[in-house]
Amino acid sequence: MIEGLTLFNDRRYDAGTKKRSSIVQIVKEALHKIFDATPTIEAKSGGIYHRICWSNKDCLRPPGRGEDVLIENAAEFPPEGEESVARLLVKAYKMGWKRFIVYNARGQRFCGSGLGPHTTGVRIDVYDSPGDYLGSSMDGAELYIHGNGQDQLGQILKRGKLVVFGDVGQTFMYGAKGGEAYVLGNAAGRPLINAVGKPRVVINGTCLDYLAESFMAGDPLNGGGFVVVNGLEPDDKGNFKEQDTPYPGSNLFSLASGGAIYIRDPHCKLVDDQLNGGEFSILTSEDWELILPYLKENERLFGISIENDLLVVDGEKKTPQEVYRKVKPLKTAILAAGEEVDD
Repeated sequence: MIEGLTLFNDRRYDAGTKKRSSIVQIVKEALHKIFDATPTIEAKSGGIYHRICWSNKDCLRPPGRGEDVLIENAAEFPPEGEESVARLLVKAYKMGWKRFIVYNARGQRFCGSGLGPHTTGVRIDVYDSPGDYLGSSMDGAELYIHGNGQDQLGQILKRGKLVVFGDVGQTFMYGAKGGEAYVLGNAAGRPLINAVGKPRVVINGTCLDYLAESFMAGDPLNGGGFVVVNGLEPDDKGNFKEQDTPYPGSNLFSLASGGAIYIRDPHCKLVDDQLNGGEFSILTSEDWELILPYLKENERLFGISIENDLLVVDGEKKTPQEVYRKVKPLKTAILAAGEEVDD
């Protein structure tokens, strides 16, 4: 039941004569009723779900046999600090819990942070209206935000997976070192600035400006990082259509020294003046093979079809090379030219 209702909450679909917002509100109310009816942490229940809230937070204990999911009602918890939901998640994880649902979020920050290293196998699902810094410094865990995210999500992310079923705020994945991230909607300004290592990100909407400023993510074809920008948005029928431009801002890949941006731009609307330290390049078959597994996961998560959405332009099926453009650091091309001269 939770999984089915969550799918209604997350996906874009034809709502008929109803407003999607009205349907989502009904779905959220149904989810809340299910979460509220879950046996509390004190209960001697054989089910796999147990609930904890502000009033019984001191009853936190290790999970029993078959107790798989800890549901946290965040309503009365402070946004941050020792008594926050984020700190309670850390305490529960140290006791042995690995699967979490947080609901009634009202600006609570740092969920998914502070768990420590080697947290593969941990999953956190967050509903309603969480605050800033979710998923910061994660090292292996998975975090799913069932709605819009705020600022500084995935800051210095090391390993793991971050999925946002909506938009994200400022400085998304600032200083990230690795991990995967998937965003259904748009990113605000300065996403992935100062990122290093091998973060791999798919943004299905667009970004305001300064995407991947000072990106230092090595060679994407040799284990480095990259960003895919699809420039799409859902229409009233739940279909995905092209935005007016795949990237409206300036300073795309500004001062970058590594990594790449793969941007869906079949009409070549982006121009050199929007770059600052990068250059457009042809998408190779190796590039497509690199990003294809991430686009398949993106399709599984959001229902955005590679064949029917991403590779269709004005009703016609196109090749990846006709749809995507690669942006790479200009410095790489200059150095390569210099090496040829030296030879």
